[in-house]
Amino acid sequence: MRLIFTTNSSLFPPYTREVQFDEKWAFVAKKEKNCDPDNPADDHKGDTWDHVAIDAESRLVISVIPGARTAENVVAVVQDFKQRTGGRLMDLITTDGYPAYEEAILEAYGETVTPPRTGKPGRPPASYKVAPQGLTYAVVEKTREKGRVVKIATRIVFGVINAVAAALAASSASSAVNTSFVERQNGTDRHRNARKARKTYRFSKDRRYHEAVTYLSMFTYNFCWPVRTLRLKNEHGCWESRSPAMAAGLTDHLWLISEWLTLPAVRHR
Repeated sequence: MRLIFTTNSSLFPPYTREVQFDEKWAFVAKKEKNCDPDNPADDHKGDTWDHVAIDAESRLVISVIPGARTAENVVAVVQDFKQRTGGRLMDLITTDGYPAYEEAILEAYGETVTPPRTGKPGRPPASYKVAPQGLTYAVVEKTREKGRVVKIATRIVFGVINAVAAALAASSASSAVNTSFVERQNGTDRHRNARKARKTYRFSKDRRYHEAVTYLSMFTYNFCWPVRTLRLKNEHGCWESRSPAMAAGLTDHLWLISEWLTLPAVRHR
């Protein structure tokens, strides 16, 4: 189960140009530090993370992968995002400093290079991947002291500074390399999904329901939630609300939750 209908953005929106990835922490039944590794009943309890990909311009959540904070799930969210945007290279990809993203992005978008055989005895050189021209990926690294951010630095992992500057100049959302939009969505989701609110007793007790409500919350956010910063003035000078799905060209109106829940669904395999 995933979030968005489209698989090929060259034929159908969203026409995403700028993506931000991040992970959001929550827990099921108890926090990881309180789980007993020798108790089978604790196997599906403890920390869980939403690995999220968001279109910075439309605020559309394109992919979410709930689960442990692992390199495998980072690969899964990057690959899922790539599929849902037709495999196109983005103008700009931004993440935090989690090192798993660099390998996952290179694996998803990199070009395979096979070294020529040397004619000498022994195993031939292994193939490897290199970043293609046009792949632009930057990282936001935050330094914390006593739980507070004291320094923010950015660096370019793949691509050149001119490509980053061009992407920012063309962006309707970003004027600098940032992860602000995915972090804002993290806060919005915690507000909308009580299971993820901090320091409350409203946490999930069962992982299956936790993941189901995660998907439901993201679905309704995309189609039913009016985002204030996406509103536009109509021909009469009045403000009209828009959802991320409207901004991304996936729908022409703000959906009611009842409308969404009664829509016949086709499950992707």
